[in-house]
Amino acid sequence: MLKCVQLMAATSNTDRPRSSRWARRRQVSGGTNTHRHVARPEASGAARAVAERLVARVCRPGGRESAQTQRGFALLIVLWILVLLALLVTQLTAAGRVEARIAANLRSGAAAEAAADGAVYEALFHVLDGSVRHWNIGGAPHQVRIANGVVLIRIRSEAGKVNPNTASEALLAALLRNVGADPQSAAAVAAAIINWRTRDLPPQLVVATTAEYRAAGREYGPPGAPFQSLDELGLVLGMTPELLERLIPHLSIYQDSNPVPVAADSIVLKAITEAAGADSDVDLGNTGAAPVVSITAEAREADGSSFIRHAIIRIQPTADGRPYQILAWGTPAS
Repeated sequence: MLKCVQLMAATSNTDRPRSSRWARRRQVSGGTNTHRHVARPEASGAARAVAERLVARVCRPGGRESAQTQRGFALLIVLWILVLLALLVTQLTAAGRVEARIAANLRSGAAAEAAADGAVYEALFHVLDGSVRHWNIGGAPHQVRIANGVVLIRIRSEAGKVNPNTASEALLAALLRNVGADPQSAAAVAAAIINWRTRDLPPQLVVATTAEYRAAGREYGPPGAPFQSLDELGLVLGMTPELLERLIPHLSIYQDSNPVPVAADSIVLKAITEAAGADSDVDLGNTGAAPVVSITAEAREADGSSFIRHAIIRIQPTADGRPYQILAWGTPAS
């Protein structure tokens, strides 16, 4: 472009001085000797025409230099557009793969959940079945094959567990000792559990207990009502998360009677034996059939997805004619 500007300037400057000098000379000579001086402006005009053609050839919009420059810019623009399009396609492809993977995981998870739910009802029907297809409570786990995997079913009796809403203080203290609490802490936590669930505590005991909770940084006191869930035990003064984690497998708020020794695990059985010597209210003769069972169904799909359903069911006719009542339906605590 600089070359074009220089050529155009040279063409313009070359012609002007000659034209001016020729005009002055004609005025001085009075128009004489015309033949001698006419050739110069014609030569100058011819030179200018040649220069203009040269400039037009080099610098016109369709010229070689301008065309090459335009083609270079066009190529850069096309390359940048291709790069942007490639990035856009890559991002869309990656996002599509992620969404497809998420959808596949959700589908597999939903299939595993449905399989686990169905296995709970199948186990319940087998427990209620009086034929040879009956499944015993507390027996070996049952395995049921499904379309794309298997379901492992465990049926356990709740009759061998301790109910924190009905158990005596001696039984609670013995159970706490057997899950790892020292005797002093076990006695204190057992007393706190009794105070938590007791409705009509003496006024002076309510004031003293509330003061203990305040001193421990708690903004609440014992409500004087039964526990609605086992997790609520974590609010009791003196109960630690570690102790509660070891205690929960041996508790059930759905077992209305004292724990049945024949259905109890070794820790509960030992606690029953220890409490029997300290508390005459502990009944060791209750060996009746378990009215409440827990059913745990773990479904595993072929792609690795899994789901666990945990249900607590009372095996007894209800007012609407069903032979069972679902007391709890959820997933086991992790």
